[in-house]
Amino acid sequence: MSRSKRKWDHVQFALKTGQERSNGFDDIQFVHQNLPSASVNNIGLNTQIGELSLSSPIFINAMTGGGGEKTLEINRKLAIAAKRSGIAISMGSQMSALKDQTERKTYEIIRKENPDGIVFGNIGSEATVEQAQAAVEMVAANALQIHLNVIQELTMPEGDRDFRGALRRIEKIIQQLQVPVIVKEVGFGMSGEAVAQLASIGVAAVDVGGFGGTNFAKIENERRERLLSFFNSWGVPTAVSIVEAKHAAASVPIIGSGGIQNSLDVAKAIALGADAVGMAGFLLKILFENGLEALIDEIAIIHHELTLMMTALGAININALQKAPLIISGNTFHWLNERGIDTKKYSQRTLM
Repeated sequence: MSRSKRKWDHVQFALKTGQERSNGFDDIQFVHQNLPSASVNNIGLNTQIGELSLSSPIFINAMTGGGGEKTLEINRKLAIAAKRSGIAISMGSQMSALKDQTERKTYEIIRKENPDGIVFGNIGSEATVEQAQAAVEMVAANALQIHLNVIQELTMPEGDRDFRGALRRIEKIIQQLQVPVIVKEVGFGMSGEAVAQLASIGVAAVDVGGFGGTNFAKIENERRERLLSFFNSWGVPTAVSIVEAKHAAASVPIIGSGGIQNSLDVAKAIALGADAVGMAGFLLKILFENGLEALIDEIAIIHHELTLMMTALGAININALQKAPLIISGNTFHWLNERGIDTKKYSQRTLM
């Protein structure tokens, strides 16, 4: 099967398999604040990811590209949505365009439609420094995502089977690239140990890409004759992964992603420690089912609802929201407790 055909299959299977409520956010509840010292008119949604200043904590996370005209059209619309909403956008893996120049346009369209916006490039951990630089130059990227997708590759019939040396390759890219490097998982979450390793080599930010969103094991199993069904439930739930990441490397900016489906998920992800939140599958579904204008409207609604929740909590900015008291229960509590992370620090903190 051609890489282009596989990329389009991924989009189709992502819409087919959908997203489950297995991200862990249903185990998180805010402690109600009766006397919040805030007004909807003085809420700030701007945030920082290392040296990058974002006007919103949400961004359109990596989805597609490299699948011919169909993926070009998806990226064109996503870029327009990002521009009109004033949010950052990441593209899908650019390895397709690095190996087939005819696919460059499916990625370049994002910068063409969004010339002044914040754009993240994207490559795999198998990439060389030269490939990383080419990916950045292709779209004049403000930062580069390097994705980790071991489980997807192992489930993919034609996927990689050798993952040795990834950390060292990433370190070389960090040392030689002139833009920030973000390392992201693609739906199976990150452990605290992995985040600590990435922090040690100077990564600019970590995108946890937790379990509970688009499930690439299920997607690749759709393409197999003999299923590797044990990988379908493999991974660290998003809520857990955010806490593990923050616990392991408090100074490293954390991006929460993986099954973020509404404004409450966004608020909870930030309160658990995320500095920004990536959304992908949920937005793709809206685009396919309801069109570009509906997608733009939904992003505006998420911003409005997040503002209302921050007002209710008395959190006037993203830093304050990260201090909002919350209760962690259920499987998320059990997981964190077993991993030696004290959840009482979340329930007993205050914004004061």
